[in-house]
Amino acid sequence: MLEYWIHVAPLGTFLATIVWCLIGLPAMVAAYYQSWKTRQEVRAAREGTLHSANCLEFVAGDGNCINLVPLETLHSLPKPGDVVLLPGHGAGEDGEFLPGAYLVESVEHIYTRVDLKGSRPQEARLTKAVAQVTSLNPALMPAG
Repeated sequence: MLEYWIHVAPLGTFLATIVWCLIGLPAMVAAYYQSWKTRQEVRAAREGTLHSANCLEFVAGDGNCINLVPLETLHSLPKPGDVVLLPGHGAGEDGEFLPGAYLVESVEHIYTRVDLKGSRPQEARLTKAVAQVTSLNPALMPAG
């Protein structure tokens, strides 16, 4: 009986190794890849980079986005009280936001931590700016 186990044990170890290489290793790699992708998506959502990363977002009073402007194209950010001319995304009176003048009511600055190699310990960068605006277009003004 002992001679039987001496000959079968190496075969069992070999088969277990083959099964691990064919099934276990690819499953482990796939699980690691899925967890890495999930961590990247959560980090992007936390930083607010999914929709309007590195942009100045012009938002109407009801929370709808009028326009996005990349931060690198700006020489300065608007201040409350400034009047800006936005292209909107509609033509005629049927468009949701007509091109025209908008009054900047407030500007919010959103900063995120910098995790790049060589960055300072408390370094942050401007990730997004949100400007709350009100239309100065008489066609969009509420009647009253």
